[in-house]
Amino acid sequence: MTAPRRISCRARLSRVASLIERFALAPASAEPLAALRIGLATVLLVQAALVAPALFELYGPAGILQGPLRGAFAEIDLPGIGWLAERLGPLGIRETSLLACTGAVYVLSLASLLCGFRTRASALIAWLTHRVLMVTADATVYGADLFANIFLFYLVWIPSGAALSVDRWMRGPSPAAAEPTPAARLGLRVVQIHLCIAYLASGLEKASGPSWWNGEAIWRSVMLPEYRQLDFSWLAWHPWIAQAAGWAVLGVEIGYAFLIWPRLTRRAVIVATALLHLGIAAFMGLGVFGAIMPVFTLAAFGVPADARAPSPRRLRPGPTASSGPGVIGQQGGSPTIVARSILRAAGQ
Repeated sequence: MTAPRRISCRARLSRVASLIERFALAPASAEPLAALRIGLATVLLVQAALVAPALFELYGPAGILQGPLRGAFAEIDLPGIGWLAERLGPLGIRETSLLACTGAVYVLSLASLLCGFRTRASALIAWLTHRVLMVTADATVYGADLFANIFLFYLVWIPSGAALSVDRWMRGPSPAAAEPTPAARLGLRVVQIHLCIAYLASGLEKASGPSWWNGEAIWRSVMLPEYRQLDFSWLAWHPWIAQAAGWAVLGVEIGYAFLIWPRLTRRAVIVATALLHLGIAAFMGLGVFGAIMPVFTLAAFGVPADARAPSPRRLRPGPTASSGPGVIGQQGGSPTIVARSILRAAGQ
């Protein structure tokens, strides 16, 4: 009895390992990663254009937070513009010049990342300069900046330049360059799992207190002066609306990690998540956050990662099984059937 049990256990472990390998490494298209790259770079370029007029007020030595005061409010203990200026001061480089140069390099790296030119190097430079700017104006950093910096770091490693990029165009019409790869699937899974964990953790944290259940958190979000965009004082006479909105937020964030995977509910979750963040942008004024999070979800779960099977009309009839050994025949092993089987096995 021991030997059959061992064989059964090994078979189960082998099947589990096969499922994990298929989930994480089944070849996938790089188009979702390219959509992530393009969307993130676009949002950050728009943010840079909005911040540019106040660059020196936010990041400069004579800005809102100056010298020791800026260091006192800092929570990220990493080198910033001030730290670099102290080291480069003996060379005659002023902090304002260093800040302007950092900002210019940041924008150029984002533009290069958007086009997919030298994609990994562009992502690395954008991530480093974004991190330096975050550290310099740490008091202004919020969730959108943290998510942007994390996903810029992901773009350094994942093959986001393998599709819809100048890098891809420069390789020429090579069939191998357009083929799905395990690296693209692994990078996509990292992004997907990160989003699921982030939404689930946020939803569970909100659900642990009463303010999201009774609507108080919604009331505060739309009534605090720093977030208030419209007059929502009428909610005081209709508290059930704020309560229902709080429940909806909890439902979207907690349900995200479970309902985004099945194809039957995926589209509804993508739409609900987009509406949630568009509401944050419209009613709280957090435009960058309201734009960047739907980009992540749409790229990770809305863009197909599996190559589409060719149309049967475009397939030429192959040789039959009797044509010779090693040839896929039309009966039981046509290219269409094989392609569909592979796609089902490597399904997202």
